Amino acid sequence: MRLVAGLGNPGPEYAATRHNIGFMVVDQLAAQFGSIWERSTKWDALSSKCGAVQLVKPMSFMNRSGYPIFAIAQFYKIALQEILVVLDDLSLPLGRLRLRAGGGSGGHNGLESIIMQFGTEEIPRLRIGIGEAPHEESVDYVLSRFFDEEKPLVRSTIDRAVEAVKCAIDNGLLSAMNTFNPESSPAVRRDESVSPRRPDLQGKETEQA
Repeated sequence: MRLVAGLGNPGPEYAATRHNIGFMVVDQLAAQFGSIWERSTKWDALSSKCGAVQLVKPMSFMNRSGYPIFAIAQFYKIALQEILVVLDDLSLPLGRLRLRAGGGSGGHNGLESIIMQFGTEEIPRLRIGIGEAPHEESVDYVLSRFFDEEKPLVRSTIDRAVEAVKCAIDNGLLSAMNTFNPESSPAVRRDESVSPRRPDLQGKETEQA
């Protein structure tokens, strides 16, 4: 892997929201490598160089993530199979990781933008489970912050996601898939006996989800 792109929305109002877990993973990677984020004048993104690997955070909002990643890949002549996109996934339980070499967007606007820009679904990705939205309030849910009781699992999930990315960089995607994709990955389930909690909503524009 030569380019690792974490997906999210820019701005403090979106920091630490479920939709921004991709940002959290690449932020932790950059911190581990001692790398500094720099705003590019060529494309709307922050980038951080970690050895031979470019870490990227598009600053164009989620549903326009494709162009900055495509532009960076073109500029550095990075092949599709050398790109790894890190993103949140509503369909996976909180704490579950799933690496894949390609596939559809699953309704994720950021990934859909990337697929449209590159013109193919064959884009490696690491999906990180954020849990299913209650009462189908998916836009509000992904733009909400994690509940206090979820935060320990979120921290450990980010740690594992960082290790999965490092494994993919060092040993290839297949090795990372074999190591981090098992169905035995930890997950948290809400206690159905507890009244559903409404998300802590942040300011948002619907298109950003």
